Amino acid sequence: MADGLDLDALSGYLAQFSKTPDVVAPGSAPRWRADLFEGGKSNLTYRITDGSHDWVLRRPPLGHVLATAHDMAREYRVMSALARTPVPVPAMVMLCEDTSVIGAPFYVMEYVEGSILRHTRDTANLDDAQRTALAHQLIDTLADLHDVNPATVGLDDFGHADGFLPRQVRRWTQQLERSRTRDIPGADELATELAERVPASQRASVVHGDYRLDNVIVGPDQQIRAVLDWEMATLGDPLCDVGLLPVYALPVPGVAGVVSDGMGPHNGFPAMESLIQRYADRSGLDVSGLSWYTALGYYKLAVICEGIHFRYAAGQTVGAGFDQIGSIVEPLISAGREALS
Repeated sequence: MADGLDLDALSGYLAQFSKTPDVVAPGSAPRWRADLFEGGKSNLTYRITDGSHDWVLRRPPLGHVLATAHDMAREYRVMSALARTPVPVPAMVMLCEDTSVIGAPFYVMEYVEGSILRHTRDTANLDDAQRTALAHQLIDTLADLHDVNPATVGLDDFGHADGFLPRQVRRWTQQLERSRTRDIPGADELATELAERVPASQRASVVHGDYRLDNVIVGPDQQIRAVLDWEMATLGDPLCDVGLLPVYALPVPGVAGVVSDGMGPHNGFPAMESLIQRYADRSGLDVSGLSWYTALGYYKLAVICEGIHFRYAAGQTVGAGFDQIGSIVEPLISAGREALS
């Protein structure tokens, strides 16, 4: 039993694919092993191997799961669709929605060699030119994603773009109520302020929902090889992805280092204003009202962290670092209100 994964049950399920060369060589008797990737705080991600080939398996978190969150089929579908676009994604191998196998739906994808740059120490060996080039790649990849026509890749029914922003505010407010077991100063006020100041969307696109440096794999050549963690992907306002970038890149007192601190002016990356302007130039979108989207990003991250704190308090998480998550919820709410002001 790996952390949160019944390897015996999984091995039995994967054995039926032994005639598929991409999964298990015919006639072999694979000795499966699974190792939990550290760092992720939501869906559980494992590197699995049969001794000769590596894959990655994703499953929902243990225990309390918010409605509509952690949908394995959606992640699998969007990455399968984007394989035919300039957006780099891992190759999908299989989707299993039969919860009797390991107790939850899961999917398997090809393992992509590279690094996750989550903290300042992970980018310490990059010089300024490499940091700039990497940041520009991150922006250009996002612009490529938002340039994909959902209908041409079979994602025209992947979400409801009409009324997306008001629905986002309502959705995250409802999610917070389902996980909240304590008073969170400023949370209700931020929700009200967001609802009262919803901007008009300029266009609809495939939205990643959690786009940032540590959700991509960077190869040894400093090229982005894959965009990961599509659990919140949908059709909606592309500026939601753009507005989320400052949430992770600009240090917030009490937050920096707990979730991510891998890309920002504080550690040698380009100023966020220049990156946002690069996106505007690529996309043709007006980014003058981006502060609302950034405030929404802080609110969304606060709600996600409160859900993680809920699971941690109930003993329903595996991995390290969960003990600090609850402490950053209030600072994120404060940062969201500051962004709006």
